This record gives sequence, structure tokens and C-alpha cells, in this order.
Amino acid sequence: MRYSVDVSLEAPVICNCSRCSRIGAVLVFASAAGFTLEKGAGASTEYLFHDHVIRHYFCKTCGVQSYSLGAMPDGSEIVAVNARCLDGVDGHALAARAKLVDGASR
Repeated sequence: MRYSVDVSLEAPVICNCSRCSRIGAVLVFASAAGFTLEKGAGASTEYLFHDHVIRHYFCKTCGVQSYSLGAMPDGSEIVAVNARCLDGVDGHALAARAKLVDGASR
């Protein structure tokens, strides 16, 4: 799977929900219009979790979740990218300054 995304690394998030805490994702967010899946659409599989409103995409080969598609409360489409999957990004350094979000209490 290969994609390009116009995303800022300034506001990384780590969620403590049962799913996010297990996969160790460091999330960054972008407009869905700034995301392009360049190759590998057939190599991914979709998972719906909790309210079934966010489409989580996993690689069928390695099992890594690299991005999710969803919408903001105002209806604008967004993509949540696991920054650990971005080329040239130090996921550990990003995680050290990430905002913790309490998804477990949702």
C-alpha cells in the first residue's frame, strides 16, 4: 500500500481506547481531499469498530493499520493517518509529544 497525504505533524494524538492502545498508533489528521491512495487498494481490508462510522484500513499482508477515513461533527471528511507509517517520521519522537485523548470513556 502506498499513499500520499498533505498532513501536519504539529498535533499528534494518542488515543487510549481498547483498539488504539493495542495497536500503538500515533495519529495525525488531514482533510480527506489531501489524501491519495496511490497503490494497493486491493491489498487493504476495512474494519469497522465501535459505532461503525470510521473506516479503518489494514494491509492484508502485514496487518498494519495505516489510515482511517471518517467525518468531523460538521460532516467534513477527514483521514486519520498512523504517523508511524509515514516515511521519514520518527514515531517515537512524535509519540513523546502527542496529546492523549480519552477514547476509552467515550
